[in-house]
Amino acid sequence: MIERVFILGTGLLGASAGLALRAAGFNGSVIGWDKDQRQTQDALRLKAIQSIALDPFEAAQASQLILLATPVFAILDWMEQLAPVLNASHLVTDLGSTKAQITAAANRLYNQPGQAAFLPGHPMAGKEVSGAAEADGALFRGAVWIFTGDTGPPPTISPSETDIGREWRQWVQAMGCRTIDLDAGRHDELVAWVSHLPQFLATALTALLETEVGDAPELKAVGGRALREMTRLGSSPYSMWRDVAYTNTEAVSKAIQALEQRLTHLRENLRTPELREEFEIANRFRKG
Repeated sequence: MIERVFILGTGLLGASAGLALRAAGFNGSVIGWDKDQRQTQDALRLKAIQSIALDPFEAAQASQLILLATPVFAILDWMEQLAPVLNASHLVTDLGSTKAQITAAANRLYNQPGQAAFLPGHPMAGKEVSGAAEADGALFRGAVWIFTGDTGPPPTISPSETDIGREWRQWVQAMGCRTIDLDAGRHDELVAWVSHLPQFLATALTALLETEVGDAPELKAVGGRALREMTRLGSSPYSMWRDVAYTNTEAVSKAIQALEQRLTHLRENLRTPELREEFEIANRFRKG
């Protein structure tokens, strides 16, 4: 039974997870740690955590569930550091935006007899801002929470089939999420299209606007809802998306290249019937 949760990384997602657990009725202890003390202080002030860990390793050992809520490279680093100090009574999970490298590390470092279990996870939720001060207990409500495995040989211990793994999945559902299971490679391919490409498109568009018309005094008056919506993601933090770009380079590059080709097609057909066809295709996707 999960009586103590340790959230390692109390930024937006980590603090939101703490608030969501409380809203779902979790009555156990929630402890937090972050290398940025401002984040833990904000999380404590918002009651996303009950206390701040002095030593992350001791806090992990004293908890049944360890939630890694940092950027992907930090998750991979913590996986290496925590594996030797945990045991079969622990479940480690994460909120990382890419899953292939994390899932491979989980199969290498965890999920064997005597070792902690590791259940890779990714809630499809977030904001264009970061930090515990922006945490929201309803952030995950209505979202899909993905758990990933690997197409290779299955680990000796399936984390989803352990008692603590099943309980964590129930808490995720209690937070208002629908859970699905995907192969890690398929996950990274899909999110490159539906999450990573929109982010990089928004970043490129926002940077282009800043370069081309950013100093125009009429910009804010002329720019309406379309500008606000398209550039909202453009303010997302580089610190998180750097790791996404590094750990899902091939899939993201493929998606960006396909978009480049589509934009070229639009540019070449601004005065032909094919422009209408593009709008019709786009509307079919949206209605579907």
